Amino acid sequence: MNLPKWFFPGLGVKRWFFLIIFSFLLISMGITPLLGFDLSNFLVSQLAMLLALFFGTYTALILKISGIMLIIVGLVLIYYSLRKIKVELNTHITPNQEIFDLLYEKRKSNKGPEIVAFGGGTGLSNLLRGLKNYSDNLTAVVTVADDGGSSGRLRDEMGILPPGDIRNCLVALADREPLMEKLFQHRFQAEGELAGHSFGNLYIAAMTEVLGDFEEAIRASSKVLAIRGKVLPATNEDIKLGAIYHDQEKRIGESAIPVYDKEIKKVFLYPENASTTPEVKISIQQADVIIIGPGSLYTSILPNLLVKGIVKAIKQSQALKVYICNVMTQPGETDNYTAADHVQALIDHCGPDLFDYIIVNNQSGSAELRKKYEAEGAFPIVIDRDRLQEQGVKVIEADLLKKDSYLRHDPLELAKLIFELSKKIN
Repeated sequence: MNLPKWFFPGLGVKRWFFLIIFSFLLISMGITPLLGFDLSNFLVSQLAMLLALFFGTYTALILKISGIMLIIVGLVLIYYSLRKIKVELNTHITPNQEIFDLLYEKRKSNKGPEIVAFGGGTGLSNLLRGLKNYSDNLTAVVTVADDGGSSGRLRDEMGILPPGDIRNCLVALADREPLMEKLFQHRFQAEGELAGHSFGNLYIAAMTEVLGDFEEAIRASSKVLAIRGKVLPATNEDIKLGAIYHDQEKRIGESAIPVYDKEIKKVFLYPENASTTPEVKISIQQADVIIIGPGSLYTSILPNLLVKGIVKAIKQSQALKVYICNVMTQPGETDNYTAADHVQALIDHCGPDLFDYIIVNNQSGSAELRKKYEAEGAFPIVIDRDRLQEQGVKVIEADLLKKDSYLRHDPLELAKLIFELSKKIN
């Protein structure tokens, strides 16, 4: 506890601390004549002599009454001071929430398994929204291979790592009021240089320039949003994602990889020896649960796993390891893929024994929604159980669809399933 900070100008609590001290003095003076304790003896003796001049034989009774009154006044002033301190703390720290409610919630929720989740895009951020209801000990490891949109422009113009997926994860883990989340996700629509940029991306870029370090910028942004957990880039190196297709064509750039009617054979990083950070390795070592996905297989999940040091650390970990398969195929990336095809792609790039369980959704949604997705070339993932068993993974099936206008995972149901599995295994 940094005691001097409590007396920093402008906090508005010093006067109430001093009033509490004065109140204790009053109570001490009241206890002396009431119970005969030798406290503030000089002041009380002087007061007794003064009262004797006016009240004579009633002096002892008057002293006891005075003692009771001093104690009552002291207690009232302490109560009043504590209420004023509470008001000041609410004003400075949590304008829309009681400080003691906040402390209770943090005490209540500061628990749960150590969970490390790998991914990017909307899949990972959607998962995190559910997981934060079960644990504060969350680490999101995010790909930094993105080169499209606002992130790509900032990457090219400022030479920083792409902030888009990291921003989405920060917002997903945020404990701040909705307005702050809305601000970070706001995308400028007006014409000009800001068009297409999100405020959160610009904020992280500005913090990177101010602090001189991308990871420090993420930490600072985490404090602003009061996130539950932490968000880490898979690597601090400037990497690009490349793909080789079955017709041997090669493409460089994450945004250029998904192509209709072209089957991806493998993806790779440039430079190939890009390494992860010590903080990511430590998080994996300390994890109780490691989650891979959901998210775009080739452009969100594998870019994390291809970073040197990550797969090795995952395989050495004793944590529960789970792969969450997507609900739908992704046009230009996983056309016609079954659940086992997703697993095989991970085995081809990372080797066997990367995870123990695969979680798959076993519901296909309404015919109307499926028709909407089919028009865009996306279809529900088929669960080929025999192949999955041959690949050595345990299959967990459940209805995990969110009941809205999209065919995607319900973050709360998914998080609940993972949490129950972790309790059962551990």
